[in-house]
Amino acid sequence: MSQILIVGAGPVGLTMAAELARFGQPVRIIDRAPHATETSKALALWSRTLELMDRMGCTTGFLDGGLKVHGVSLHSHGHTLAHARFDDIHSPYNFALMLPQSETEKLLTAHLSTYSIAIEREVELVSFVQRPAVVETRLRHADGHEEIFMTPWLIGCDGAHSTVRHGLGIEFAGSTLDDDWLLADVRIDGPSLPEDEIAIHFHKDGPCALFPMPQGRTRIIASMGKSNMGKSDTGKPNPDHLPAEPTLAMVQTVVNNRTGTKLLLSDPTWLTHFHINERKVSEYRNGRVILAGDAAHIHSPAGGQGMNTGIQDAVNLAWKLAMIMRGDTTPALIDSYDPERSAVGAMVLRNATTLTSMGLLANPIAREIRDLMVRLLFGFHAVQDRLAATMSEVEIAYAHSPLTAGSGAGARLAPEHYDGPPPGSGTVPRFVLFTTDDQTGEAFTANYPHLLEARPRIPPRPEELLVVRPDGYIGLRSKRGHWNDVESYLKRLAINPE
Repeated sequence: MSQILIVGAGPVGLTMAAELARFGQPVRIIDRAPHATETSKALALWSRTLELMDRMGCTTGFLDGGLKVHGVSLHSHGHTLAHARFDDIHSPYNFALMLPQSETEKLLTAHLSTYSIAIEREVELVSFVQRPAVVETRLRHADGHEEIFMTPWLIGCDGAHSTVRHGLGIEFAGSTLDDDWLLADVRIDGPSLPEDEIAIHFHKDGPCALFPMPQGRTRIIASMGKSNMGKSDTGKPNPDHLPAEPTLAMVQTVVNNRTGTKLLLSDPTWLTHFHINERKVSEYRNGRVILAGDAAHIHSPAGGQGMNTGIQDAVNLAWKLAMIMRGDTTPALIDSYDPERSAVGAMVLRNATTLTSMGLLANPIAREIRDLMVRLLFGFHAVQDRLAATMSEVEIAYAHSPLTAGSGAGARLAPEHYDGPPPGSGTVPRFVLFTTDDQTGEAFTANYPHLLEARPRIPPRPEELLVVRPDGYIGLRSKRGHWNDVESYLKRLAINPE
């Protein structure tokens, strides 16, 4: 069986490779970099991502290494506007898990190695051509020699400057914000800082956010105002006008001015400037070539959802490809990937843009209105819950997916209702039938053994029939006894009864 080729060995590519390997699919993962990232980069792992890691079987290592953060506070010019806690997130992981991306990649690499798969480093995708049943790729190795490799599917997890996306000629539509931003990973001493709370400070000079990190460190992100870096004739940043790297003294001044506190910063491990891009492709898939993660969508770090969304792209795609490669379902199953994940990418982009724009308000009257609205709205528990659900991504749903049928279907099934291990666990991807009619349910699972898990489970509401996808989303919701709905749903997936 030919190997599926994954380009890019960041968190998204590693997740993609591990999930395909878990389902018994041969994979090859390459990366042109000589080694894994050594900086912290993406920091937060949210509730929905950790739930999906339960299916992968690797959650424990992340929980052991990460720092659990249980809330966020909003401040303006030294005054606290609001607090929101994550404790009521409807998940067993009702917190944000702070873990540097370098550690996330180490843990995912170790998980991938349990399937005897190693990353091929300093191997670069040069070009590719789609053939009727394969993708012909040209790979360049570190010593300069080139290789022609045939793959049934080419998966681009190769980041914002994706070679795969460029090869498809898909526009990365969007813009680069004008502001310069600084990032600093430091130690902070001074007035008590909650170790389990993100603190966001609005200020007339721009927002400043403090994120707790493991081992007593803190990440600081702050806007430094409009960029004066200039543009070249091509519209790209002019390297002759890039800002100087930030110093600890510069970050110290920014933090003291914008938080209104006397904090002492020390021991920096990473100081850098960056610019925020807000971009997204119009399509995630072209034939047998598919994009995931930053190759398909990038946005502001507000909300900390970029890496999480990419990992969830990979989980969504992996079980579908595995079922197709196993011959358990029609190749049309893959048609659901683009509309499902493109809609999620667009939502995350909108939310991140909104949060960033709130912090960058320049008009004094607009800032006063913002602060007033934050105070007012966050006095309602429902608003706090909605913010937590959005940030944790437990509210993601596929109501308009091609794989969704029945009123209210497409929602995530809460883990408390699994009635067993998470759907999609183990080595074979299967849908799960939930019914209180054991006799009819067992007849259905016996008739569709390549599609349905053998044992029916108990639904959260006895009056309902559910068919739940391997990623834990409800594909079909119907009334008890409406077995024709189940039959129609399964036939849509073109599975022939045995």
